Parts: sequence; C-alpha cells; structure tokens
Amino acid sequence: MAEYIISFAIFGLTAFIMAGIGISQLKSSKPVGFYTGVKPPEAKQLRDVKAWNRKHGIMWVVYGGAIMGCGLVNVIAGALERGNVLLMIPELAVIIGGVFVMMRYHARLERLYRL
Repeated sequence: MAEYIISFAIFGLTAFIMAGIGISQLKSSKPVGFYTGVKPPEAKQLRDVKAWNRKHGIMWVVYGGAIMGCGLVNVIAGALERGNVLLMIPELAVIIGGVFVMMRYHARLERLYRL
C-alpha cells in the first residue's frame, strides 16, 4: 500500500505543477505561450488576449486534474489490491495522450485567435 501512496504523491505533485501553470496563465495580462522555448504571440497578433489566456489556462488546469484522477485511480486500485501492470496503460494514455490533445487544442486556438 505504501507504494500507492508514494505514487499518489508523485501524481499529486505533477498535477499541482500543471494546474499551477494553468492558474498563472489565467491570471496573466500578457499573452501566454504553450510550447517551451517558443515565444508567445504579441497582444497585437491576437483577437482577444484575455480569452486566449483563459482557454490556455483552463486547458492546463484540466490536464492537471486528469493527472490527479490517475493518481486517485492508482490509490483505489491499491486499496482494493487490484493494482497491476495493466493499470499503467490507461494512466499512460491519459498522460501522453493528454499532451497530444493539448497540442491539437493549441493549434485550434491559434486558428481562432491569431490575426
């Protein structure tokens, strides 16, 4: 059971970081970026900076929530003594698949808000 609690702590820390990114983007008055190392667009290049930041922030908060959900499932499976390697498949699908969903959503936001 201890390994599931440690796992939950790791999932929780990761989720906290992702949600923190989202909250900082929600509060930002300057346009935010998505990809690491890529300069965010300038305010004059966007139709609505506030909506751009809000949608990116919500995206990161939801991703953090999905990661936290994986951690909860992991702990529940451990408590029920049902934890096994097959549990990793949906967790990896959420974590890795979530990145691809976020990339696609960012591309959609680019089409909607870029001038």
